[in-house]
Amino acid sequence: MFNRRRELNINRVYKLVDTCAAEFEAKTPYYYSTFEDENESIASEKKKIVVLGSGPNRIGQGIEFDYSCVHGVLAAKELGYETIMINCNPETVSTDFNVADKLYFEPVFWEHIYDIILNEKPEGVIVQLGGQTALKLAEKLERYGIKIIGTDYKSLDLAEDRGSFSNLLKEYNIPYPKFGVIEDAEQAVELSKELGFPLLVRPSYVLGGQNMKIVINEKDLEEHVVNLLKDHPGNQVLLDHFLENAIEAESDSICDGTDNYIIGMMEHIEPAGIHSGDSYAVLPPFDLSDNVIKQMEQHTKTIAIALKTVGLLNIQFAIKDEVVYIIEANPRASRTVPFIAKAYDEPYVNYATKVMLGAKVKDFKFSPRKKGYAIKIPVFSYEKFPEVTKELGPEMKSTGEAIYFIDDLTDEFFHTIYSERNLYLSK
Repeated sequence: MFNRRRELNINRVYKLVDTCAAEFEAKTPYYYSTFEDENESIASEKKKIVVLGSGPNRIGQGIEFDYSCVHGVLAAKELGYETIMINCNPETVSTDFNVADKLYFEPVFWEHIYDIILNEKPEGVIVQLGGQTALKLAEKLERYGIKIIGTDYKSLDLAEDRGSFSNLLKEYNIPYPKFGVIEDAEQAVELSKELGFPLLVRPSYVLGGQNMKIVINEKDLEEHVVNLLKDHPGNQVLLDHFLENAIEAESDSICDGTDNYIIGMMEHIEPAGIHSGDSYAVLPPFDLSDNVIKQMEQHTKTIAIALKTVGLLNIQFAIKDEVVYIIEANPRASRTVPFIAKAYDEPYVNYATKVMLGAKVKDFKFSPRKKGYAIKIPVFSYEKFPEVTKELGPEMKSTGEAIYFIDDLTDEFFHTIYSERNLYLSK
């Protein structure tokens, strides 16, 4: 489509949004694209960075990523870059025209992004801050020779590709649940005999645990695999042995390729199997042993450096019988990074963006405010979606999150939610 337009000399140009309703000249650097002759977005000669947003809010990807995009833009500004924001969500701060030097109110789709890049000629593009939507565009940026700021495409793809990532874990002797990749229901049944039920079945490269399901027998497995392949043709389907009654935890860190700093570790209240976005989570962990904490710290550091991470990294753990298993690693800003930044009163996204642009972890004096505990509370909107089942599982359903501070573990609110977990694990 893009090449055909070029052949026909049908080129996208950019118009300034008239925020003054023609009463006087608008000076806001706020652009939209159309197909005309005159281009009103004149590129400067300054060094520029593009930040990709996450597009419209939807379950699995929302305002948390907007927080990261805004703080990333501000950090790049501090380093003297002209900042260019690409996003199309009118409800977010990143699309306020006074945040970035230039805002393109455009869909976060490749063809739109590539036209903007051709117009602006930036030094590179930051994909880590806009959630999975932005991260998925890394492959196209790599293919068209556009620099990805921070962790490079090879490392991003290694973390996303379950087979390659598991080989990396095996190389460093890091435990992970047994898994396999299948292409049809027959293969799934054969693999299930090797992995054993229950199984977590999921398509690769999806947002918010979309279409993930825990299955307990061959009939459920076949039905779910057939439905997945119908909805995601050509996509890989992953089967993981599900660790029953495991505790789930996660870490977020900043790495410069050599040094890694863990900004926070959280323990989930719900057992493994509930999507991390739907879980109550406590910062820092509240009842994990020193042995488990040390394993989490060591695995985080090993994986961050092995992936040659430059910027942010989120790792999800499942803990069973004092063994820490790796569920997945996300080489980008997670939805918990803003939570940790607010809880510890530290501008972690600012630091991480500066690391992406060449700073080192040792350049920063980290001084987090660590008093008591912060609890991440999922927010659900069942009253707006009455047909959605309230039963939680591996597919995310929450539409937001809140923060609740407690001084110690005697707090009544914490005691209530913690008791519910113990009741579940005792069944």
